[in-house]
Amino acid sequence: MSSSGSLSSSSPPSQATLVSALRAAGCVFAEDEAELILATAGTPEEAASMVERRAAGLPLEHVLGWAEFHGVRVAVEPGVFVPRRRTEFLVDQALAQAPRAGVVVDLCCGSGALGAALAAALDGAEVHAADIDPAAVRCASRNLAAFDGRAHQGDLYDALPAALRGRVGILTANVPYVPTAELPLLPAEARDHEPRVALDGGADGLDVLRRVAAGAPEWLAPGGCLLTETSERQAAAAARIFTDAGLTARLAVSEELSAHVVIGVLP
Repeated sequence: MSSSGSLSSSSPPSQATLVSALRAAGCVFAEDEAELILATAGTPEEAASMVERRAAGLPLEHVLGWAEFHGVRVAVEPGVFVPRRRTEFLVDQALAQAPRAGVVVDLCCGSGALGAALAAALDGAEVHAADIDPAAVRCASRNLAAFDGRAHQGDLYDALPAALRGRVGILTANVPYVPTAELPLLPAEARDHEPRVALDGGADGLDVLRRVAAGAPEWLAPGGCLLTETSERQAAAAARIFTDAGLTARLAVSEELSAHVVIGVLP
């Protein structure tokens, strides 16, 4: 990075210096990012290092070590899927569907952002998260600790305590839904720095969702709901998968966030 010399100085880097370096690296929201880096860094050296990592293409959340999600600051470690702002709409839909849920499960949890956001909103709920990736489980454990939640490692429902069967009021599954052939088209931040297992949804992007939907009736409480995010073009097929699994399915859309959430309720 051409401005790295000025960033390595022992004097505190000014916001203008950071903005200039970030803008030169192609960061569209350079002013906002510089402000966050300055607020997070403990020393001038750390701020300079953070800017250099960001300029090298690392996602901002991995540089900062956290993301703001639905009013909760969520720790995000390198190599863990970064929670997206549009997924806050899924949390809102879950709370609207089951405002008094006593048991929450966050499958394919990544950082555990969904579980943490729901735990913060549902006072006293029992919250569990699960992921196949050990790095994600470590991260989710950190984020759920404040809510007495637990994170489990394993393949979907295999990771969960058997005692949860038939008791889950909200089951979120932010499954990977990018078709395998489209992975090379993803932005470099996701393609190069997030685990493939958190992105690759198989040939049509719906492979993991089929498995989640098929197992959901065994784990949901009567009236409990399963929610997943999908793309606009996959939404109708995803809803059919829910219906085929015995759930009553509907689609919720936020045009503002470009979010499509399929909600399935166990009759």
